[in-house]
Amino acid sequence: MNNIFKDIDMKKFLLWFIATGILFSGCKKLDQTPQDTATNAAVFGNEKGLELYANSFYKLLPRASDAHKGDAMSDYAARSQAPNFLLEGAFGSRQSDGWKWENLRNINYFLENNKDPKVPVAIRTQYNALARFFRAYFYYDKVRRFGDVPWINKTFKVDDPDLYKGRDTRSLVMDSVLADLNYACDNLTRITDNSRSLITKYVALGFKSRICLYEGTYRKYHTEASLTGTADQWLKEAADAAKKVISSGSFTLNTAGGTDLAYRNLFISTAPVATEVMLASVADANLAVYNDANWWWTSATYGSRISLTRMFVNTYLNIDGTPFTARAGYQILPFTEEVKGRDKRLQQTIRMGSYKRLNGGTPEAAPPIFSYTYTGYQPIKWVLDETGYDGGEKNINSISLMRYAEILLNYAEAKAELGGFNDTDWLTTIGALRQRAGITGGLTSKPVIPDAYLRENYFPDIFDATLLEIRRERGIELSLEGLRFDDIVRWKRGELMTKVWNGFYVPALNVPMDLNEDGVMDVCFYQVMPGTKVPGVTYVNVAAKVNGQDNPQRLSNDTYGELTWLATTTRIFKQRHYVYPIPEADVLFNPNLQQHPDWLGL
Repeated sequence: MNNIFKDIDMKKFLLWFIATGILFSGCKKLDQTPQDTATNAAVFGNEKGLELYANSFYKLLPRASDAHKGDAMSDYAARSQAPNFLLEGAFGSRQSDGWKWENLRNINYFLENNKDPKVPVAIRTQYNALARFFRAYFYYDKVRRFGDVPWINKTFKVDDPDLYKGRDTRSLVMDSVLADLNYACDNLTRITDNSRSLITKYVALGFKSRICLYEGTYRKYHTEASLTGTADQWLKEAADAAKKVISSGSFTLNTAGGTDLAYRNLFISTAPVATEVMLASVADANLAVYNDANWWWTSATYGSRISLTRMFVNTYLNIDGTPFTARAGYQILPFTEEVKGRDKRLQQTIRMGSYKRLNGGTPEAAPPIFSYTYTGYQPIKWVLDETGYDGGEKNINSISLMRYAEILLNYAEAKAELGGFNDTDWLTTIGALRQRAGITGGLTSKPVIPDAYLRENYFPDIFDATLLEIRRERGIELSLEGLRFDDIVRWKRGELMTKVWNGFYVPALNVPMDLNEDGVMDVCFYQVMPGTKVPGVTYVNVAAKVNGQDNPQRLSNDTYGELTWLATTTRIFKQRHYVYPIPEADVLFNPNLQQHPDWLGL
């Protein structure tokens, strides 16, 4: 029983299926056991067959190279081009994708056939629990993307009357998801996994807290769905699931490296930091399993060149726990000054201060470089500090898919939404996260005065000071981990996706700036190129026109002010953008699905 869930060996899995396929073909020629019976016996008649089959479910999880790019579409991510999804006339049912169901059939087939009495009931139950976890995960992904979808809990034959069924209600689907999650959490017996690559009871509970928080807040804020009466039920489920993870004592916040390094070490470690990381896409140089984080986050030509916006960077607190935006004149502080004395996660998320990279083993100053960044806030969160990893898929850092920090945040938000969040809860969740970040004030009791900057710029309809701070903390702690767009959707704050992509403050043209105070000038903004250029300085043209075309890189006040990027490109977010359209080909194949009304004709 201890060997029920082992590390995935996909090559072994594929070879096994090839071998059994040859066996079944041979049996048929010899007129022996019918093919379907032989298949069931080979796969479902022993624990090894169940194990190998169940390993195939893991392909539903994000790959490392997908996970670290997960916030490529989010409010705080300025990027090389606006996503087509947010451009008028650029996205519709013909461009949509993701309506794929093969993985669901794989799971349902397993659940239908895992009934062989030769395998002990306890073992079959555990594998069914894993299958139902992944079915819940599959459907959560589908509902997030498309809203109402068909609930399918069986495999189809060509003459099945449900093959062309329409979409079921969100309530039916999500109630079924919750039933699967509860079954998984109750019946998964594996408690620990040192590799951090397998689904355990506490990982399942962690995902339950994520999914239930999403659904509870979605129902609360999307009043048009007419499901507000059931929102609290989901929020209670979220809080309860998170509490079980917290009470287990199985995980703690990583503090190794102190306040200057503990946070970033979670994202650049080769082996997952097992105290905090609950699930990860694990790198392994011995097996040639790499990811492309350095390439994607440092290249001037590959990837989306994501940089954080100033509006978001402004949400990082001062180190004493006070709002940065309470500082007099914060709007005109230059980069070198605004990043000082802040929440230490900032220096572990972007290039700033004394940050250095190794070039051939030699440490070199690494200020923001404008061949990559558009705003000046260049991320380092997933980037290994050795430049040798920069080109191609070479990274050996494991990419976390779930951390204990998220569980603390899920618990805090669910409790606050329910109105039952107290000072003890604050101390053990938000206070603990901020203490790890080096913040010295406001750790022991929840705030009582709503933050004016957060209300004005992010959440004008939220008056609860504690809930505002929880949302601030979630944005900062989980930045660039692929959860931000989901948060915006469930909070019904799509307007944030249309905010100006702003960058650091530039006081004047033609004045070179030293961005890391090492005495070497780094960048200069101009409208007319100076006659004499400073060697080593990157010159950035911020004139209104470049070669007769609108310049995407400007200053907010023309000759001074915040950097802006693609300000003349209009991004939109309408009600329809809270879901994706069903791909046109799939609606044509099955008209009973019916396109979302807001996406008809687009």
